[in-house]
Amino acid sequence: MDIEIGSNLYRNSNGTIDIEGVPQIEVARHPSTGVLLVNFALFDANGRLLAKVVDSTITFNERRAYELTKTNTSMAMKEIESGKLVLHFEVKASDVVSLSRGAFHTMKGHVLEISPKEWKLDKQQKSGLTHDADGGAVSIG
Repeated sequence: MDIEIGSNLYRNSNGTIDIEGVPQIEVARHPSTGVLLVNFALFDANGRLLAKVVDSTITFNERRAYELTKTNTSMAMKEIESGKLVLHFEVKASDVVSLSRGAFHTMKGHVLEISPKEWKLDKQQKSGLTHDADGGAVSIG
């Protein structure tokens, strides 16, 4: 599977996105229906789990602070009170999934910001990169 994060393309990944060495996001397509399935762990600045998404469904939502909207080919998660977009995934082609927008804390407490043109994590940023993951995880940070 190819994954776009901002304007960066990661080819031949296994669907796992490691952020600062921790697998924080997993993306897949259902084998028979093609429905987008996202697993995601959302943390606060101290590394405490705030929400968990399994197969594009919220399974843990502390203080009911987050909402999720989904279709067969997209999924978005927002903070209810502020309306802030946490992450937005969409299928762009049969084996290309895009994480085009969002902002959330990593397990280590840093903020990962994703825009259509780049991703930024602490002092690192990547834009326009194409990388072959060789069947492994996408690595950020």
